This record gives sequence, C-alpha cells and structure tokens, in this order.
Amino acid sequence: MNTRVSPSLGFDYALLQAVPRVDRGERINVGALLYCKEADFLAAEVHIDAARLRALDPEVDLTGVADALQAIRAICAGDPEAGRAGAGTLRSRFGWLTAPRSAVVQTGPVHGGLTADPTAELVRLMDRLVR
Repeated sequence: MNTRVSPSLGFDYALLQAVPRVDRGERINVGALLYCKEADFLAAEVHIDAARLRALDPEVDLTGVADALQAIRAICAGDPEAGRAGAGTLRSRFGWLTAPRSAVVQTGPVHGGLTADPTAELVRLMDRLVR
C-alpha cells in the first residue's frame, strides 16, 4: 500500500535577496517567502551569511538587512507592528512583498509549485536555495 501523500496544494514562492549595493546589482539569497492560498499559509524564513554579504560589500549594514528581513516576517504574520502592510489578506501581503523595489532586501521572481505541506516546502526551499 502506498501511504505517500500526493502534493496537491498549489503555492507561490519568491527568494528574498540582499543587495548591499543596489548600484552594483549583486545579490545573495537570504530567505524565502511562500504563499499557499489553499492552506491559508504565508511565511518567510531567513538566513544571513554575513561573510558572503561582506564579500560583496565590506561595509554592509548587517543590522539593516536583519531589520528588513524581520519586517518581512512581521508582515507575513500580520503583526500589528507591520502597519498597513501587515493588515491585508495573505494574498495582498504576498503581492506587496513581491512587488519590485530598490532596497537592500528585494524579492526575486515569483515561482509556483505543488506541495502536500507548505511548512516543509519552505524548509526545503531554504535548504536548497539559501543555506
């Protein structure tokens, strides 16, 4: 008997990228953002590799990068401290977070897939694309 769970939940994800010098356009993956409407799920996981960021810019503001990433996590969670950005629907928050911007933390293109477990999928993306 096959007890494997079939991936049937559609999801969208985008990588979170640190761009310490926007003028140079160099970036390092520092997290992932995953939205799954069917599971009522929106979350971000982060991992900052300080040595890699300093290789791009020895004067990178690591605290600023960490603060920007924490703000993204607060928006995902609907934290009142996130202000209006954290007050909308999960879909609107995901859309706001993935909108193009010129900042030290940006999102890459949105990709989609299928999963049986959005939380496990976010961990898999982190292990494969960030850490």
